[in-house]
Amino acid sequence: MVDEFIARTSHLIFAAIWAGSVFYVAFVVLPLARDGAFNSTKPLEGISGKLKTISRASAVVLFVTGGHLAGTGYTAEGLIQTRNGQLVIAMLVLWLVLAALVEVGAKRFESGLNGKKLREPASDALGLFRAAAIVAILLLVVSGAITSGFAASL
Repeated sequence: MVDEFIARTSHLIFAAIWAGSVFYVAFVVLPLARDGAFNSTKPLEGISGKLKTISRASAVVLFVTGGHLAGTGYTAEGLIQTRNGQLVIAMLVLWLVLAALVEVGAKRFESGLNGKKLREPASDALGLFRAAAIVAILLLVVSGAITSGFAASL
């Protein structure tokens, strides 16, 4: 009982932090950088590095806690044959996509910043980060459908 509470709470906290940080970079930081609001690459390098740290740590915590929750809440057949189980599998796929989009977007952004450019790297990475933000929101929506029991009731 306590382990499930800790796993669910940790899962939710790290999912929210990850989704929120990706959303903030995609819809606040990169548009500002693209529009020339920064006069140095230094703060953007720091933001990108911190985002990668948050993303990687969150991915690990979500994998461990999600694996624990799936392992204690579903059988192999239950993952495949129930709506909630299928949503758990969808979450795993979305989790992989989100992690990949953040890694590729950050790499693209940082490689441009290394060339001491500001606007072009932000513009180049913006689409990837916006896609990542949408995936992050989809993850939260799927999570809500699972935890509320909505999908199981359909």
